[in-house]
Amino acid sequence: MGTMQFAESRQDGAAILAERALHPLDAPPGARRALRGAEASLPDARAWNELLGAPALGAQELSALNAIARPRFVPQGGVVFALHEAARALVFVREGDAALGCATQDGTFRIERPVHGPGWLDQSSAWIDAAHPVEARAMSPLAVVELPREDVQALMLTQPLLARRLVTGLAREVHALALCTHGLMHKDAPARFAQWLVARFQPSAESSCCGIVKMGERKRDIASQLAITPETLSRLMRSFSRQGLLSVTGYTVHVADVQGLRRIAEGG
Repeated sequence: MGTMQFAESRQDGAAILAERALHPLDAPPGARRALRGAEASLPDARAWNELLGAPALGAQELSALNAIARPRFVPQGGVVFALHEAARALVFVREGDAALGCATQDGTFRIERPVHGPGWLDQSSAWIDAAHPVEARAMSPLAVVELPREDVQALMLTQPLLARRLVTGLAREVHALALCTHGLMHKDAPARFAQWLVARFQPSAESSCCGIVKMGERKRDIASQLAITPETLSRLMRSFSRQGLLSVTGYTVHVADVQGLRRIAEGG
């Protein structure tokens, strides 16, 4: 059935580079130049299209978006925006892993939702002159892009098709959050975890029923998102494994029956 393990931390080359990113002045000159290059780079067509969805953007739309985009680099562990900070721009991750959440009284950062680039961190607060409702932190060295609200408003007047794409993207985010809220309020722990797995399922080339789920987060962070304890998460993994639905090796979940997971997620 595989090894039922979750590594709480990984000391690999990527982690060492990320640690250096926290202290760019201590990094070698080549690394410092790379960080400055990441900060200056703009999203490419692939990133914009993945962020805004099909159909593919035209050259004029891509040029217009890049003209207002404000990229910046955030080192691992850095704050992208703080809780209650006034929102002035739509913010997304171009590349890297971020998380939305809040700090507890003991200083621990509690993850509510991970965001993998390209992905939105907050595309709603700026529109209503509100503060960011949660904090956003970089879980890895992060390339972030901000779209100032005033610039987006002006762009929407001259690019109606692009305006519709932005509205559709915002609607998708609201829909996803509504599904998440429904799950937390009305589904039991097995259904919530099954839904979490199905949402991240990557089918294999041989069969659409089998595939993998990459778990790039710590066990306690996944449990926090599902409003359960790490111990409950471990029990669910063992239960799903005994049912022949999956097996786990390190940070990879090997799904043997995604339809079975869907039935559990739907309460069947």
